[in-house]
Amino acid sequence: MSLIDSIDKMRLPQHVAIIMDGNGRWAKARGEARSKGHQEGVVSVRKVVEAATAIQLKYLTVYTFSLENWKRPDSEVQALMSLLVSAVYRETQDLMKNNVRLLVIGDLARLQDAVRQTLSDCVEKTSANTGTTLVLALSYSSRWELRNAARLLAVEVEKKNITPDEITEELFSNYLTTRGLPDPDLLIRTGGEKRISNFLLWQLSYAELYFTDMYWPDFREDELYEAILYYQQRERRFGKTSEQLN
Repeated sequence: MSLIDSIDKMRLPQHVAIIMDGNGRWAKARGEARSKGHQEGVVSVRKVVEAATAIQLKYLTVYTFSLENWKRPDSEVQALMSLLVSAVYRETQDLMKNNVRLLVIGDLARLQDAVRQTLSDCVEKTSANTGTTLVLALSYSSRWELRNAARLLAVEVEKKNITPDEITEELFSNYLTTRGLPDPDLLIRTGGEKRISNFLLWQLSYAELYFTDMYWPDFREDELYEAILYYQQRERRFGKTSEQLN
C-alpha cells in the first residue's frame, strides 16, 4: 500500500506549517553554492504543494524567509528575492490549475517593489480558488507579529473602541497576520534542528511537532505523507484526559 493510501482522509490535519530548513547545508554537502540549494528547495515546495492538493489539505504555511534572514550576506538575500520573484511568477499558472489560493504574511514593507508586485498579482489572481490555501511566511517573525498586534490593540484601547477587559484570545488572534486562518495542527521542520525559530509562536500552541534530519531539498511528497501519518498516530487532548476523549 502506498503512503497516500495509508492516510485516513477523515483525520487529516486542517493546517500544516513547515519550517523549510537545510537548503544551504544540502548544497554544501554536494560542493555547490548555497543558491543551488535554494533552487532545489523551490522544487520541493512545488512537490509538497501538489501532494497537499492531492489529499485535499486545506491550509499549508511555509516559512519562506524570516526577518532574521535579512542579516545574511546581501548577495544571498538578493539571490533569494530574485528566485522568489521568478518562482512565484512561474508557478502562478500551476496554482491556478490546481485550484490553490496564495496568501502572504509578514513585514512586506521591507520587500522590494518588484517582489511585492509579483506577490500581489499572484494573490489577486488566485483569490477565488477554493482548494488548498498556500501561505508564504515571508519577511516574517512571530515576535514582530505579536508586537504589532499588541500595538494595534493598544491604539484601539486608546481610542476607547475597546476596553482592556474585552481583549480575549479570539480578539487578539484577529490582530495577527493569520487572522481568518485556523491554527496549525502539525508543524514540520526539516534539516535536523529541533526548535521553532520565532515562527507562529501564538498559533502553534497545540500543534504536533514533527522533526526530520532530512534537508528541505530532499523533502517531497512521501515525506509529507509520512509526517501526516505520524500526526494521525497522536492523541489530540487539548488539556483533557484520554478518558474524557473516549
